[in-house]
Amino acid sequence: MGTWREGQKIGDTQHIATPEPRKSRFAGRRWIIAGVGTLVLANLLAIGAYANSRFAPDNEGEPGLQDAVPAAVRDGGPVVDTRTGRVASHQVPDRTIVLTFDDGPDPLWTPQVLDVLHKHGVPATFFVLGSQTSRHPEFVDRMVREGHEVGVHTFTHPDLAGMDGWRQRLEISQTRSAIAYAAGVTTPLLRLPYSSGVDSLDNKHWSVVQGAGGQNMVSVFDDTDSRDWARPGVDQIVRSSTPPDGRGAVVLLHDAGGDRSQTVAALDTFIPQMRQRGYRFTTVEGAFGDQAPGLAAGKASRADQIRGGLLVWAVKVADGTNRLLWFLLLLVGALTLIRTLVLFGFALRHARRRRARTWSWGAEVHEPVTVIVPAYNERRTIAAAVRTLATGNHPGIEVLVIDDESDDGTAEEVEALGLPNVRVVRVPGGGKASALNAGIALARHDLLVMVDADTVVTPDAIHKLVQPFADPRVGAVAGNVKVGNRRRLIGLWQHIEYVIGFNLDRRLYDTLRCMPTIPGALGGFRRQAVHEAGGLSRATLAEDTDLTMAIHRAGWRVVYEETAVARTEAPDTLGQLWRQRYRWSYGTMQAMWRHRRAVVEHGASGRFGRRGLPFIALFSVVLPLFAPVLDILAVYGLFFLDRVEALVAWLVVMVIQAVTAILAFRLDREPLRPLWTLPLQQLVYRQMMYLVLVHAAATALTGGLLKWQHLRRSGEVAAEA
Repeated sequence: MGTWREGQKIGDTQHIATPEPRKSRFAGRRWIIAGVGTLVLANLLAIGAYANSRFAPDNEGEPGLQDAVPAAVRDGGPVVDTRTGRVASHQVPDRTIVLTFDDGPDPLWTPQVLDVLHKHGVPATFFVLGSQTSRHPEFVDRMVREGHEVGVHTFTHPDLAGMDGWRQRLEISQTRSAIAYAAGVTTPLLRLPYSSGVDSLDNKHWSVVQGAGGQNMVSVFDDTDSRDWARPGVDQIVRSSTPPDGRGAVVLLHDAGGDRSQTVAALDTFIPQMRQRGYRFTTVEGAFGDQAPGLAAGKASRADQIRGGLLVWAVKVADGTNRLLWFLLLLVGALTLIRTLVLFGFALRHARRRRARTWSWGAEVHEPVTVIVPAYNERRTIAAAVRTLATGNHPGIEVLVIDDESDDGTAEEVEALGLPNVRVVRVPGGGKASALNAGIALARHDLLVMVDADTVVTPDAIHKLVQPFADPRVGAVAGNVKVGNRRRLIGLWQHIEYVIGFNLDRRLYDTLRCMPTIPGALGGFRRQAVHEAGGLSRATLAEDTDLTMAIHRAGWRVVYEETAVARTEAPDTLGQLWRQRYRWSYGTMQAMWRHRRAVVEHGASGRFGRRGLPFIALFSVVLPLFAPVLDILAVYGLFFLDRVEALVAWLVVMVIQAVTAILAFRLDREPLRPLWTLPLQQLVYRQMMYLVLVHAAATALTGGLLKWQHLRRSGEVAAEA
């Protein structure tokens, strides 16, 4: 259990004792889980890339040197046996046809080929790909059950001659394992991808044939190419498949790799025609078994079937992961496009309406204001912040600094300013929410402005901020917060994010009346609205978001005033940035969960719950969580798919981001110079924000608790002020 602090009575605000956050027992495991998950995903993508290798049609390219290939092989038959260390070449008996099919199984064409063969009672030999066997094992099982023969055509259809020996052996052994799982048999037959007749066998491929013999494999070539892969027409396929002068033939056909409708039709014509001419149809083993013993398939061992099963399911899971990622890509792309269009429409509408000469909140507000500044060890920034607040041009500004038990002289720094409208109140340490509640209780005025101690404001910021209170329905106002420290790259990135992601979004939320957060850096409140919302709670780490949602539920309007400008100090290191955004993300999730019942409530609470919470959840949590799919598949496509397509897709996303950024900067009257860093921001900064959100989501799901973390201040913004 955590240690309990006793409640303190400050003014008329009772501070309820709350337990110290305790570290989740899952905290140490989150990074391990994330690391394992990333590793699993990377492996699945690698398996998917391996199993989805693209290949060109057979019979492409010219043979190389052939001086190492024995003449007996080049001039011999289509079956080459090097298993015993000797070289044997076998011819097909006369009037015998061995139908062979490459590149399958295919879920569309293989069943049709099998149906035609079954119709005519003809056996054939199928040289299957391991990757396709893994995806469609049921068709390989059907082949064997219906009396056909199965051979190896490698796992991914590469040109084995260009590979190392270990990779050649892997391509063969993996396919044999997949066949063992699919049909329970082990096969000694191999057909090399991109091979044709033995007369085109060159030195490099001959070495592959010899290596296959060392794996107890017999290489099967063809001596009659149907050329069905070129789709020349049914009649031409039949003519090309017909051996001359009654000779036997190993006929090359395909049951996958493209549109095989001509192959199916030609087969239905070819078989009866050849039978009328006195030909018999058989398998490789049926034609050559007497010449080369051991060509028949054997029963696969249990170990082979288990290895094959693991391989098959690895491919299936990898394919499923790929399909899921592509689905998410389409979903994320659609949501991003919808969000962009909605942002454009509503932001432009918001800007035109607010900048119109006829626009007014009502009579100009001159009521006095209490500015509450919670401070804990803010000596570097507090003087500049207080000075800009106290000297603003709004009449009747009271600045109330709540020193939350600082030990660096923060209070003394404020007192040294000697400003008559500034008060310092020291309170026992209780966190930012407690400090703000103390300030609300001690404030002398009913219009309240809350400002962070590292923020400086323009002279008219407070006056502009309180003008929406001319509308009695308005309970809170969000100011226009900008990043003040932009000298370093990380500051520029945050500046871009604030302008695009925060201020542009606020225009949308303002129009839809579901503003989720009044920023702690600059926000205005009616005291009544804050009291009706229950004050600031320590139940979440995003007290500003929690309070804003509570004010919505209490029936008040929350609006955005773009002319009330403040400059805040953003984190200047990646570590500080991570801590800040981690807290923001986690706190937002806490606030959404805390106000979840608004979805089913009536009145103002229900309107916010059914309009605001789903919108915020979709576009602030779900969409950013899945947005990395865009980058994952862009990198994946760059290495494993069509590089041009992947690059074009990524550039389209960049263009959308750039157009959005230009619009946001123009609406906020910001110069466009910082946008030169936008591409780099997408490559580096955005990835970090993804990880932060994933980390926060993992913390939320595992029940972890976070402490409110104080960030180190550089004082850059204060120095400039």
